[in-house]
Amino acid sequence: MEDFPAKLASYLEEIAGKARSMTVDRAANAVRMTTLGIIAAAFGLMAVVFLFLTIYAALEIPLGSWGAYAVLAGLFVLAGVFMWVKRPKD
Repeated sequence: MEDFPAKLASYLEEIAGKARSMTVDRAANAVRMTTLGIIAAAFGLMAVVFLFLTIYAALEIPLGSWGAYAVLAGLFVLAGVFMWVKRPKD
């Protein structure tokens, strides 16, 4: 009976650790993954914007401003047609 306070303290600590692992640790992991996802999406969006700016600049040299806009517009129209054809038909 003299070891009862130490056993009770370790048991309560174990219960608190389990409760923490089931709540706080999961929430912290979800927040961490969400943050990393937002950062990755921002970097991806910046990469796409810079890619389109680079393509426009490369097309503007031989075709001029209007020609570059026309080629990019045609590419966007073709991409839209492709996505329209591949859409799920409900």
